[in-house]
Amino acid sequence: MSVAFVKEESAETAAETILPDRPISPHPNLVTQTGLSALERELQQARAAYEAANVVEDVNERRRQVAGPLRDVRYFAERVRTAQLVPDPASCDTVAFGSTVTFSRDDGRIQKYRIVGEDEADPKTGSISYVSPVANIVLGKAVGDVMSLGDSEIEIIDIS
Repeated sequence: MSVAFVKEESAETAAETILPDRPISPHPNLVTQTGLSALERELQQARAAYEAANVVEDVNERRRQVAGPLRDVRYFAERVRTAQLVPDPASCDTVAFGSTVTFSRDDGRIQKYRIVGEDEADPKTGSISYVSPVANIVLGKAVGDVMSLGDSEIEIIDIS
């Protein structure tokens, strides 16, 4: 149906219904099994939200309500499509994608992070993206290695 035959409340209403796509990272979409499962779950939830919003009778309200879920469906469908599942590391000798690395900072703090894909990363819960600055300097390193991070140093004390 042409938009010419649909009653619009205003130009603002039309603009509200077209949301820009969520940015997609230029990096390879590496994922752990947990990360892939989370992406698939998010895609299912976005599809369910889209279907639920699509039954609204008022065309303007329906457009508003489907805009967010539709954008999420596009994003998560692309992330699932491009996901590259990386198996858990076979060894704890060096830091790899999927490893949990514990390191000490020169100020005495001890930090522990699991290195995961971009969509799965959440530093508050102990995971960082493999493209983060910290992950970039510890990947491939072993227990006892010391690296510079900005104006400070970190030493790897455990890999699991």
